[in-house]
Amino acid sequence: MAVTVETLEKLERRITLRLSADTIKNEVESRLKRLAKTVKADGFRPGKVPMSVVSQRYGYSVQYEVMNDKVGEAFSQAANEAKLRVAGAPRISEKDGAPEGEMAFDATFEVYPEVKLGDLASAEVERTASEVTEAAIDKTLDILRKQRRTFAQRPAVEAAADEDRVTIDFEGKIDGVPFDGGKAEGFQFILGEGRMLEAFEKAVRGMKAGESKTFPLQFPEDYQGKDVAGKEADFLVTLKKVEVQHLPEVNEAFAKSLGIQDATVEGLRADIKKNLEREVKFRVAARNKAAVMDALVKTAELDVPRALVAGEVERMIENARADLKKRGVKDADKAPIPAELFAEQAERRVRLGLVVAELVRANQLQAKPEQITSHIDEMAQSYEKPEEVKRWYFGDRQRLAEVEAVVIENNVADFVLGKAKVVDKTVPFDELMV
Repeated sequence: MAVTVETLEKLERRITLRLSADTIKNEVESRLKRLAKTVKADGFRPGKVPMSVVSQRYGYSVQYEVMNDKVGEAFSQAANEAKLRVAGAPRISEKDGAPEGEMAFDATFEVYPEVKLGDLASAEVERTASEVTEAAIDKTLDILRKQRRTFAQRPAVEAAADEDRVTIDFEGKIDGVPFDGGKAEGFQFILGEGRMLEAFEKAVRGMKAGESKTFPLQFPEDYQGKDVAGKEADFLVTLKKVEVQHLPEVNEAFAKSLGIQDATVEGLRADIKKNLEREVKFRVAARNKAAVMDALVKTAELDVPRALVAGEVERMIENARADLKKRGVKDADKAPIPAELFAEQAERRVRLGLVVAELVRANQLQAKPEQITSHIDEMAQSYEKPEEVKRWYFGDRQRLAEVEAVVIENNVADFVLGKAKVVDKTVPFDELMV
């Protein structure tokens, strides 16, 4: 039987579904009979509950279940016959005026759009490049040295200076009243590393062990502590101890302590360069993919199914609640998060997903098994035990699917960069790593 599909607006369609009332009735009776074999009721042995009691207790829910199942089956069959690609779940409403012995329903839904990719040759894409310099290696070496630094107490007559570790007691008050988070004892930080507000560090810099000082401090308007943001506090600080830091020398012993196979200074620098080049490669690829995706969104023409956007908004809200829960927020799963916060981002994600899917389909850009293996191999090299990392990925389908998605994105980026007008830009290492 031919299915009549009514076009309502853009991607919205409607199909009228017809079901036999006898079919519904028979299925309800059949399910109630099966249920009667196991249902329990006071005063009756299991399996001996009268059908009238079973029907009275469970008839409505079984009827509802059967209607959902049968309408769903009818819709699926009709959509397949009409060769429709349905986007999202249909909205079902019962229709009046059905012939005797039948029930009629209207199924309103959206279909996937036709995606017009546009002329990629006319798209302009900025392609980023960067390189690992000797200065970048030196900076990484400094970080490694600081991670393994030691401290020795300064003589009491020497003042605290940048790079010293200081131990202090402090108490802050606003209008003479203490505030939450404004007091601590035995608090340690390293001068010059920016952990504390500059005005606070400036006050402590130059103090000697045993000295106390009172000073005003203006909290910035955008300070993370909303209760004190933009306000002025008076702090009393007592410097308990000053320690000077000692950094390990860059030598063979230092290289060996880091587990470098070629435990020489040259081997250490080569190992750092290799790791940095791997990180640069991934960051450059991420930037270039983002530029490609922006170009695809701009050149493609399509209508976006509202149902898919709504579904994406729901997923983003659930992810936001999950993140709040991880942070220890009470009742995070019930947090009122407005859908409007994610509407624009969700619409772009859906649009981009449809465009990328069409580009992959039209140009056979699917991930090949050897590409997935190669990508996992490369990622695993940045870990201490690469083989364990590989087994971790290959042992879970979901993790493999995530890698496959990344490989497909790489294929899309390479394809578009091979077609588009490419503007090359070299980004300094430090800027790339921010």
